[in-house]
Amino acid sequence: MNLKKVLFIFAFCSFFSLGAESMKDQTLSERQQDIVLISSNTASGNIKELKNVLSDALNRKTLKINEIKEILVQMYAYCGFPRSLNGINAFLEVVNERETAGIEDEIGKEGKILPKKIDKNKYGENVRTKLVGSRQTGAYAKFVPVIDDYLKEHLFADIFARGVLTNQEREIATIAALSSRKSVESQRDAHIKIGKNIGLSQTQIDEILKIATTLKNPLFGIGQKNDAFAKYFKGQSYLNVLTKEGVMTCNVTFEPGCRNNWHIHHGGGQILLCTDGRGYYQEWGKPARELHPGDVVNISAETKHWHGAAKDSWFAHIAIEVPAKNGKGSTEWCEEVSDEEYNKLH
Repeated sequence: MNLKKVLFIFAFCSFFSLGAESMKDQTLSERQQDIVLISSNTASGNIKELKNVLSDALNRKTLKINEIKEILVQMYAYCGFPRSLNGINAFLEVVNERETAGIEDEIGKEGKILPKKIDKNKYGENVRTKLVGSRQTGAYAKFVPVIDDYLKEHLFADIFARGVLTNQEREIATIAALSSRKSVESQRDAHIKIGKNIGLSQTQIDEILKIATTLKNPLFGIGQKNDAFAKYFKGQSYLNVLTKEGVMTCNVTFEPGCRNNWHIHHGGGQILLCTDGRGYYQEWGKPARELHPGDVVNISAETKHWHGAAKDSWFAHIAIEVPAKNGKGSTEWCEEVSDEEYNKLH
């Protein structure tokens, strides 16, 4: 092999190696962030915040009117007609208000409609196969075949064929919507796999989850950054002291992936009342317990333990201090919960 060929092959490989590395660390663009914000607020029903993010997207010109309409149409497939229609009505109010104020927003191109003669079932199956990366038939489809027909003919045919948004942008919207809802983790994870299959980086996925699952209105308020105890936490936590009189009671909020170190309450214990998001509690030598709003954890004195958020969700709980009988309670902070231990949790 001559020198020119060697140099060409080296340059070719280097180019694609750099490209792959770049893709791996690629972050969300401003446009993609706005898609996440619109989708998550529509799915969670936060109309007040939705109107703000709709106005911001139009002001920044990251999205055109018809592009936002397509996001809201996509939403009905993943969070139902009521939430989608509420989002559309909110957007109509925003557009009317801006028109009254003399603001001209770019409309953008209209969505396409599939020709009447096309086999939508086959078309939708092909689209889904490309997104997933393989042809799959879930158990649900064998149990209720008609629902699979609806998915193929309407969702993956009628909706995805409309264009205006790219397939990747539609998956960003879908992951954001599902991340904002409860008890749909398996569907969310399936769409995360689709997102990766069509080019989303892990960094982008992590950003979607963080933006979409942010507790904008936790039950007892997010409070301030928990700087005083930051050295005992991995990740960012927030502290809102509710009462210091009688029994010390605090609201603690954890960003996704945040957890405190192993620790022991000497003299008196602690009670956790879970209010928002999804998290974990674990005692030394025992399996971790998954926590959801409404769960209660009673931690006995002298019990080594840790608690914190799941990797893909914010988490908040009320921590109630159980006073020591002799009035001399204390907390002993121990080692970190290792990444190896923590990453075993789903």
